[in-house]
Amino acid sequence: LLRWALEEIQRDDGQSVYFRLSTRPIEQPEREVGPDLADSIVAGAYWLREPAPGAEFAIAYCGAVAPEALAACEGLQEDVPGAGLLAVTSPDRLHADWRAALARGEASRAERLLSRLRPGAALVTVCDSHPASLSWLGSAAPVTLTPLGVDHFGQSGDIPDLYRVYGIDTEAIIDAAARACLRADGFIRS
Repeated sequence: LLRWALEEIQRDDGQSVYFRLSTRPIEQPEREVGPDLADSIVAGAYWLREPAPGAEFAIAYCGAVAPEALAACEGLQEDVPGAGLLAVTSPDRLHADWRAALARGEASRAERLLSRLRPGAALVTVCDSHPASLSWLGSAAPVTLTPLGVDHFGQSGDIPDLYRVYGIDTEAIIDAAARACLRADGFIRS
């Protein structure tokens, strides 16, 4: 992303680029970053854990909540085998592509990614920003969406305590996943 951003701001028709930084170090997965993955990262999202075709559940996360989202996905594998984990690297670029694809009458990147899920599948979005920043994904695909994020500000504490207060820690993601799956299957109402 940084390489793309530096190229973007230097282009004659380039735009400014916003990076939201965190003081929390995030362990990066060991992997080969080939051209397809690099393009997906710059385009705004990629499957960190590819869902099984027709999967009934996935988590989409953005930013510093990566460890919690990954732990939740791993913790749910026994109950929801084939669940996916979508890494959203740029909500802005992903959303802009969705809006442009709508105008052209084409499928967007978000739609293509989420098409791996069964219609009506449960999707939990989680970010350490306002939950609305990813909740639009519920309009990009026929999913039962549960958005998690920070909707009140001003608290102080360490990250585990704050994530628990905000409802974006691993346990909260797992609880939201259970409720979302029950809603998606028609067992409970919102």
